[in-house]
Amino acid sequence: MKNKFAIIVLLASYTLIHINCYGDNTKYVDPFVGASDNGHCMPSACVPFGLIQAGPESGKCSWKYTAGYQYIDTVLLGFSQNRLNGTGCPDLGDLLMLPFSGNVERENYQSTFKKKDQTASPGYYSVLLSDFDVKAEMTATSHTAIHRYTFNSKESAHLMIDFQSGMAGSKRIFYNHVIDAKQDFESNTIISGYSHTNVWVDRTYFYVIEFNKPYTLRKKLELRNNNEKAHRYILDFNLNKGEQLFVKIALSSKSIEGAKKNLKSEVPNWEFEKVRDSAHKEWQKVLSRIQVEGTTEKKRIFYTSMYHLFIQPNNIADADEKPFYSTFSLWDTYRAAHPLYTLVAQDKVDDFVNSMLQQYDKVGVLPIWALWGGETYCMIGNHAVPVIVDAYLKGYKGFDAERAYQAIKNSLTHNHLNSDWKTYDKYGYYPYDIVNVESVSRTLESCYDDYCAAQFAKALHKMDDYAFFLKRSLYYKNLFDPETKLMRPKDSNGKWKTPFDKLMLSHASTSGGDYTEGNAWQYTWHVQSDVDGLITLMGGASNFTTKLDTLFTLESKKLGNGFVSDVTGLIGQYAHGNEPSHHVAYLYMLAGKPWKTDELINQICKTQYQDKVDGLCGNDDCGQMSAWYIFSTMGFYPVNPCGGEYVLGAPQLPKAIINLENGKKFSIEARNFSDKNIYVKSIQFNGKNYQGKTISHEEIIKGGNLIFNMSDLKY
Repeated sequence: MKNKFAIIVLLASYTLIHINCYGDNTKYVDPFVGASDNGHCMPSACVPFGLIQAGPESGKCSWKYTAGYQYIDTVLLGFSQNRLNGTGCPDLGDLLMLPFSGNVERENYQSTFKKKDQTASPGYYSVLLSDFDVKAEMTATSHTAIHRYTFNSKESAHLMIDFQSGMAGSKRIFYNHVIDAKQDFESNTIISGYSHTNVWVDRTYFYVIEFNKPYTLRKKLELRNNNEKAHRYILDFNLNKGEQLFVKIALSSKSIEGAKKNLKSEVPNWEFEKVRDSAHKEWQKVLSRIQVEGTTEKKRIFYTSMYHLFIQPNNIADADEKPFYSTFSLWDTYRAAHPLYTLVAQDKVDDFVNSMLQQYDKVGVLPIWALWGGETYCMIGNHAVPVIVDAYLKGYKGFDAERAYQAIKNSLTHNHLNSDWKTYDKYGYYPYDIVNVESVSRTLESCYDDYCAAQFAKALHKMDDYAFFLKRSLYYKNLFDPETKLMRPKDSNGKWKTPFDKLMLSHASTSGGDYTEGNAWQYTWHVQSDVDGLITLMGGASNFTTKLDTLFTLESKKLGNGFVSDVTGLIGQYAHGNEPSHHVAYLYMLAGKPWKTDELINQICKTQYQDKVDGLCGNDDCGQMSAWYIFSTMGFYPVNPCGGEYVLGAPQLPKAIINLENGKKFSIEARNFSDKNIYVKSIQFNGKNYQGKTISHEEIIKGGNLIFNMSDLKY
């Protein structure tokens, strides 16, 4: 028995040493990066994949405030309990709270603050509200936020709770987004209730709010607009100067009882520091899955990117239920974020897939842009398909493959919003005179999903389906114009669209057009599954790379009558701030000019990712921008993000080690890397010269050592 106990102690000690020897990577994370301009990130307190993101609000009711916060602001409206990270559309922002002191009657419930009095780290946020001398701190578990307010003023202490508040794109939507709501003041320490809202998605959230001290008076404020369905309340507390008020807020997507269970399960006491410490440990655990060497600045950019990656998808199931993940920004994240999860969040991949299949059972189509378990139908394509197929082909078997395949087949053959399969199959593309918005982009995105479906069918020995989907995956050829060598709109009679403005940007909801947040130059390269086929269409590798050169040397201008703020990070007409461009720099490698890939990766990493609040060139889009950086700095990227082949590039750090779930390590070294030595001279893999253009997922998860020998000469 003593020996058994000794072994347990030894193993526990080894685990602690194993974790601690890497150091604390949370110190390199800056949650304020991307919280300015159009990065749309937020410095909220959260844990990896959690339902809660408790943090500051400085504005709302515009695209600028999709995440409810801009670093440049000097006024805070209060603190809400959940957010979306780096998205282009607003929602959530539930249960806004503002602690304040002094007069209850005031024109605006808000406070100024100073940047020096604000801090954030993984799992924690703090600020001093200057107008009231109140220090506000918050931390979180998966389903519960705990706030700590220190009232330093002699004046009376109050808390404003806004049950109407939420993220909305306009004041009209803000005042109308609550469809039904109820607040139950169970006692002078507990409030429970629900709100049924509709901004981006129709949803109902349930909550329980608990105070460590009883409020002494409750006042209902007048509605600001006749369309409001929920009120604001002022609660008075009898506190002495320097005394603290603790507030716990638990959410549930299911019921008030579920919210209460979540609260009891995750934060049964009032131990703020214990919760904060637990959140810190959860973040350190996931951030230690990749260890990198390099300058402090590069480590900060790298680990902040990892932080953004792990904020979502969000588990919206209650604490005592099987996980159900939502917040799937799939038009963005299928490209790199989900392939990266198969390396650094291997314990979640099966749950992600099963959650998608559960949503299919509910909605009748696989997720497109899933939020709070519902479907927004935002963006195009059916990109749960590559995520599911990629997981299966990489050996993830914690889901029913036949059920998954039928969900894929039905989603790609039965019409739903933005997917008109009858028209697609009749013409072999989406004609712009029938599908008058995004016809080219919808065709190209659908071709990729078809390719993935074909690979799944083949793996399951469904050869008729394999032939059907493989044929559809080549429909992209029907929109390739041999004269302009660009993907061009075509009508139902097979005639090219004339006039054809190659640079005109399209945005479905504001300007129409034939492309999705892009133009012909940006979408022509969207053939992720058949790069060789695209090279052939362009007349061979030389013509292909010449055309690609032009993409990066065209004038960096944006032409369009509609919304074009999402098309950012321009290098020529390459737009790194928008996802369809993300794989393009790696096409040079596949076309035989790897040094051009090396140059571009170095340029993009230096110019589009920086260690400052406006350091992202575009929306982080639920971790996709960050995933690109993580992959690229390690030296490879999933151009075809289904099936497990990563195209080799040029690492931007001296060394990185992926600590795999199976206990093995995959090490990447960039020998002689410097500001000048950005080109790959040669590669060794496990001690042998390596001539391939790609490395496989299977090779990585077996562990090993990949060495890039860097030089200042082009190879």
